[in-house]
Amino acid sequence: MSGTRLPQPCYLDLTQAREVLAEMGVELNERQMKRAADKDAHGRRKLPFFVDPIEGRLKIEKGTLVKIYRELQIEAENKYRRN
Repeated sequence: MSGTRLPQPCYLDLTQAREVLAEMGVELNERQMKRAADKDAHGRRKLPFFVDPIEGRLKIEKGTLVKIYRELQIEAENKYRRN
């Protein structure tokens, strides 16, 4: 079977996610990262972390994390251009 293969997902824990964001210039301390992953009063997280069923630790897919920041940047740029 030929064709393109989908990239394998890369799941990050809190520390790894924080490092990826730091490489992008988004410096967060451990507490800020944990708050982004913790559920709020309505049971929602600021970022789409999930509990790994094997390790029981919070994880997020790397591509999703990067995509969220890129989409927010594009949205901000578009709003700026409209003004």
